[in-house]
Amino acid sequence: MKDQLSKQFPSRSFFYFLQLAETLNYTQSAQILGITQPALTQQIKKLEKSVDAELFYMLGKQLHLTEAGKTLQKAVEEVHEVLLEAKETIQKDKSDISGKITIGISASIEDKVFTDFIIHYYQLFPNIEITLFMVNRKEVWYSLEKGKIDLAILYVPEQLIKNWGSYETKCILKDELLFLHHNQEFCGKETISYEETLSKPWVTYPPSYFVAQVISNAFKKQQVKLPDSIAHLTKPNQMFKFSNETESYTALPRSFFQAHECEGMLEALPFNPAIDMELSFVFRKEKKNTPRIEHFFTNFERYLQDEDYISRLKNN
Repeated sequence: MKDQLSKQFPSRSFFYFLQLAETLNYTQSAQILGITQPALTQQIKKLEKSVDAELFYMLGKQLHLTEAGKTLQKAVEEVHEVLLEAKETIQKDKSDISGKITIGISASIEDKVFTDFIIHYYQLFPNIEITLFMVNRKEVWYSLEKGKIDLAILYVPEQLIKNWGSYETKCILKDELLFLHHNQEFCGKETISYEETLSKPWVTYPPSYFVAQVISNAFKKQQVKLPDSIAHLTKPNQMFKFSNETESYTALPRSFFQAHECEGMLEALPFNPAIDMELSFVFRKEKKNTPRIEHFFTNFERYLQDEDYISRLKNN
């Protein structure tokens, strides 16, 4: 296919054609191109033979484009623009401080730390444009596979990623689910058993959500029936508020509770046995070698290690 195209449409002829279409003067174009006028004429003749149409005509002493010539000029210029855009994209991909990074974050994840970091990152590197948007888990995999997002932020079971050979993860933090309650009878306890959490109904994630499935699997493993749910909400702040105002129970990640503890009267206890989760970046393996993605990861790690930031986070 490549050889056939090169024979039908030699790239040099296109280059010469565009120059002549711009000047509409053989002598001037040949001088600009650094070739003889007969050589330019020969290349144009080859191109006309390839498209089976005349591209130029003379009216008096002035050269003009034919309708076929105008059509070809538009097509070649469009291809030229596409190639220039591709070149710019490649150059941006090679740059660590310019270009775009698109991130999809699960709606069930507390996004404060990521929003804060993106603001911080923009202030340092304004030439990197970051887009962060909420997605459900089905959308995440489709968007990663189609290249619509560079990174996803998910609670991910390690075994799942091992089964996806083209993907990698980068751990953001080791998290765990905490049981949230108003029950004074639990004061002084360091952990709570699964059976003890059944004394009141819960507000939970929808059953299809990953965290809901994690909770379900944990209760089944302990051979304890699932809590009764009086509401299904999709965002942790919604669940926190509902639980706080109705005195229902719920379970939310430790990372969320630490950031929002002061916003309500809820107390938190770890489950016994613990329900551990890992919050991670998920990405296609080839993305890891993109300089701006490496740059993003490096600066995100530094940001999380900032003791002042961690202190601010815990006090918020």
